Parts: sequence; C-alpha cells; structure tokens
Amino acid sequence: MNTPAHLLFGLTAFGTADSRRITAAAFGGALLPDLSLYVMAGWHLFVVQTPAQVVFGEMYYSEAWQSIFRIDNSIVLWALGFMVATILKSRIGFALCGAALLHLFLDFPLHNDDARAHFWPITDWKFISPVSYWDSRYYGHIVGPLEVIAASICTIILWRRYVGLWMRSLIVAVMALELAPSIIFGLMFAGHMP
Repeated sequence: MNTPAHLLFGLTAFGTADSRRITAAAFGGALLPDLSLYVMAGWHLFVVQTPAQVVFGEMYYSEAWQSIFRIDNSIVLWALGFMVATILKSRIGFALCGAALLHLFLDFPLHNDDARAHFWPITDWKFISPVSYWDSRYYGHIVGPLEVIAASICTIILWRRYVGLWMRSLIVAVMALELAPSIIFGLMFAGHMP
C-alpha cells in the first residue's frame, strides 16, 4: 500500500483532535514501517545517483535491505510494543504501535514479490500474496483505485475531525501525495494506452 494512504489510515484510526502528541504518534507509527525504504532509496537515488532499476530491482531485494525491513516491518515486534503500551496505559505508545500494526496488517495481503518478513524474529517466511497494491499483473489496477477511495474517505473524516489550518494543510498534502502517482502516470501514458 502507498505510504500516504497508510498515513491517512493511521491518523483516522489512532489520531485524536484533543492531543497533538497522540496525533503525532499515530502519524509516526504509520510512517515508521516505510521510513527505512525512503532513507535508503533516497540516499541511493539522489545522493549516490544509483539508477532506479538497480535500487528497486536489485538493492530492495538484497539481504542487507531485507534485514532492515525484517525489523521495522515485524508484526511481532510492533505487537510487543502495543502490548507494553496497553499495559502501561500509554496513549502515545498505543497510537504509535497501533498505527504501525495497522500499516503492516494492510500491507500483508497486498505485496507479491516485494513482500517482507512480517513475522521476524520468529521466522523469515514471507507471504507472497496473489494480490498487489500496485502491480497490475496481480490486480493492482483494481486495488489501486480502491485504495484511493478509502484514502479519500479518511481524508473527509480527518478534515471534519481537525479544524486547525496546519492539520488540514497536512491532510490535504498527504492526500495529494496519494493521488500524485495516479495523476502523473495517467498523464505520462495518456497517449499510449490502447
């Protein structure tokens, strides 16, 4: 699933208008499972100037990168954090770990060959889903629009929940990022579609 959608879902499920810290924790929890990918890919794409085909076709699947993904995408580790936050009655920890778990539960059924080891350290097994959120060979052309619809619903809910200019600007910016790939690819391939 696209990261902006995860941010909207995490904020909807775990953010609250009466606490900036809880809302920030929900936002952070929704982002953290993907953050290492952005840092590593961003470094290679923009600093080292590694071609995108190498970054996403080779490096993404390398043992070095997958070993990092095992940690930040571990349902086991995030569930332990969620249990500790619940026991300690930490609303911030609950929002952080809850949003991260929601992210992982939504990713689990929507990754095909790009799946991650969600049950590390118990196992390195990966669920290779027959469905992908982006790859049209695995129904990405169906899942993608459904994701945009769900993200749009979350945007409406969040717009009504948060009345401040800063938060509403953030919500609109995140939804724009969710729509950006569809718009860009639609414009790029508009004249080339059969």
